[in-house]
Amino acid sequence: MSGPTRIVKLDEITPNRRRGGDIRITLGPATVGATSGFGGVLVLQPGERVNEHYHPYSEEFLHVISGHAVFEVDGVALAVGPEDSVLVPIGVRHRLLNNGDEPVRAVFHLSPLAPLPSLGHVDLEEPAHPELAHPPVGERP
Repeated sequence: MSGPTRIVKLDEITPNRRRGGDIRITLGPATVGATSGFGGVLVLQPGERVNEHYHPYSEEFLHVISGHAVFEVDGVALAVGPEDSVLVPIGVRHRLLNNGDEPVRAVFHLSPLAPLPSLGHVDLEEPAHPELAHPPVGERP
């Protein structure tokens, strides 16, 4: 049986900047006890990027709310802007770069969950801030 429905306010979540930008996992095992995936909000300032990586167990869904960016998927550069959505299949390398002059705001969702959070993400280049902790996806309840 699942727990009660909970609203998660964006300002309740500490920004994670390890991989670049401001990544906040709002819905996931650690925040609401999710068992099938996790998601949240990403903000990239002009010139920022999320480093290239892939997910060995999860598809990633990205929906751009505002701003313009380049979403590189398996080496192919895709121009994305407001109301655009992109699906990244399992195991496909990708990165997001804000080459515009305004912030990019996007929402993301990854599913299914990896067997352990430590197995869910593989960096292919040095994170923007390797000294910072990984985003807190959390263990399955």
